[in-house]
Amino acid sequence: VQLQASGGGLVQAGGSLRLSCAASGRTFSPYRMGWFRQAPGKEREFVADIRWSGGTTAYADSVKGRFTMSRDNAKNAAYLQMNNLKPEDTAVYYCAIQPGATVRYDTWGQGTLVTVSS
Repeated sequence: VQLQASGGGLVQAGGSLRLSCAASGRTFSPYRMGWFRQAPGKEREFVADIRWSGGTTAYADSVKGRFTMSRDNAKNAAYLQMNNLKPEDTAVYYCAIQPGATVRYDTWGQGTLVTVSS
């Protein structure tokens, strides 16, 4: 499976962006898909995830109420709708797959840059 993240860009504070993550390759049925981000000089951090079966989501406290993750099973794709963006949301955003409940995320997309200006 390969992941392709897209949708990043430059936006002013308070604006919105929608990130997409498309999966290609063999039959796609992960346990969970997640979004992570890495800001300059900082470690990668969790942003949001979604159970592929059932659609249950979880979010980092820093994005709760502003970001919404969804998925389209038919398209093998996941999305991250980001509203009310803040300068501290500036980072490279990565999507990733957790293939099973007891294993780590093991497949990562190439990342898409989100820059929020103040």
